[in-house]
Amino acid sequence: QVQLVESGGGLVQTGGSLRLSCVASGFPFRDYSMSWIRQAPGKERELVASIGIGGGEGYSEAVQSRFTVSRDNAANSVYLLMNDLKPEDTGVYYCARQGSLNGHPDYWGQGTHVTVYS
Repeated sequence: QVQLVESGGGLVQTGGSLRLSCVASGFPFRDYSMSWIRQAPGKERELVASIGIGGGEGYSEAVQSRFTVSRDNAANSVYLLMNDLKPEDTGVYYCARQGSLNGHPDYWGQGTHVTVYS
């Protein structure tokens, strides 16, 4: 069965950094693009970063230049390094697999909470 387990969330001060991790299992990780999606209370889910099979990266305008997504296929893991965090980055961050048929997320993790305070 497909499993995605996020970790690394927590409480951090404005301007600080946090590194999220997602460990995948149950599928050939190297053959799938992966994404990080976040949701704040009362707001729609937002795709913040993605990384392709070949390592190509994509970011939302809100996090461009501050976040870096990476992957380690040997470890079946995808990471999100978040620098210069702002209160508006607060939310639940989900790791998701991009489906092979349409590219949209087909499996999600349980999420990890990120709270940025000032």
